[in-house]
Amino acid sequence: MISVATAERLDRAGVAWHPGEGDRFVVRAADLADEVFTLANMVVEAREYPSGTLLAFNGTTEWALDSLPASKALWLPREDQLRELLGGTFRSMSRAASGEFSVVVEIPGQPPRAFIASDAAEAYAEALLALVAAAG
Repeated sequence: MISVATAERLDRAGVAWHPGEGDRFVVRAADLADEVFTLANMVVEAREYPSGTLLAFNGTTEWALDSLPASKALWLPREDQLRELLGGTFRSMSRAASGEFSVVVEIPGQPPRAFIASDAAEAYAEALLALVAAAG
């Protein structure tokens, strides 16, 4: 799972979140910063309204919050979601003997480039950040 710091970088870079079942997120509040939530129809569901997406907490007893705007949440994209966002630039992912992961992408107009991290999702996220920067 990517770190909150990496998720914040993705958010600042403009990577959009369209909440869906199975998505993980944290609430942007100091007292909840360490709590990771998962969208699931039985617990937390995304409800679309003309004013925006609302994350509704159904039957949660841990804390007294009925719902919050999606803008108050920070998406923690999964490995598969990050890979999908890389689209046709993604070339490969491998794990070195050291245990580190290498994600290779080919950004248009650039030679293939490897992004290495101790966590596969972090390597994918670094590659996505480079792709977004190149497009910007």
